[in-house]
Amino acid sequence: MTTDAAEKLLVEGVQELYYAEQQLVDATETLAEQTSDESASQAFSEHHEETQTHVNRLEEVFEELGEEPQTKEEQVVDALIDEHEQFAQENDGETLDRYNIAAGQKTEHYEIAAYGNVTSLADKLGHQEAADLLEENLREEQSARDELSQVGEQFDEQYVAGD
Repeated sequence: MTTDAAEKLLVEGVQELYYAEQQLVDATETLAEQTSDESASQAFSEHHEETQTHVNRLEEVFEELGEEPQTKEEQVVDALIDEHEQFAQENDGETLDRYNIAAGQKTEHYEIAAYGNVTSLADKLGHQEAADLLEENLREEQSARDELSQVGEQFDEQYVAGD
């Protein structure tokens, strides 16, 4: 692969993440408001604030790459949001709470994969400052995934195993 092709992949990957993070700012707020389980709601609230920080960091990444911040639609994120909206219309209570936790985990896994790819490309292409910023977002996504996994296990112990 040529350096130009790799640079293009990097920029497109960052554009997709920029789109995803912007969509997820709203989605995490919805999840926090919609989830009645206190631990899960708190996790979504914290990640809502973190997601806005990710948007800001991605704008710094664009600057480091010499690019204007712009989005590229990411169908995976759109599908996850659409799927959630449909489920939320038909369910509530503990069922919706558990679904929200799982939806959050799915989203984190997607973001971890996407950030892992662009971080590696940025590093290999010599964009160390951009790679460092992307790595910071990656670590925070991993932490959010871990927190949601723990919340999911606690939820299952309380509501599912106690049934």
